[in-house]
Amino acid sequence: MDDNCFVRETLTEIFNRESDFHVCGEAANGHEAVRAAQILNPDLVVLDLAMPVMNGLDAARMLRRIMPAVPLIMYCGFGDKFVEQQARLIGIAALISKAEAPGTLVGKARVVLNQRSAIR
Repeated sequence: MDDNCFVRETLTEIFNRESDFHVCGEAANGHEAVRAAQILNPDLVVLDLAMPVMNGLDAARMLRRIMPAVPLIMYCGFGDKFVEQQARLIGIAALISKAEAPGTLVGKARVVLNQRSAIR
């Protein structure tokens, strides 16, 4: 979920090229992300940090309460110690910089989902 339409479309395309992924929804802001996740019941949620209406950290807090078993990944253009600390406290599985290659996000998503499967 990202407020930038180009980023959302690009990430959707990248994930859908992978045979083991299917993007079930997108959202332009944190509020839409929470609502879409409740309806779609995804296996994984990728959130941007800086989104309008509700930022990624606040959306992650809400998602953690309503879907505690669904792993969350924060994909952000910037981060600092505060963001990293908050992400850990919320239980975000990974914090990936947008400066990283998109393959890093896909790889981390696989790791997070595999860890979740191993726990079940």
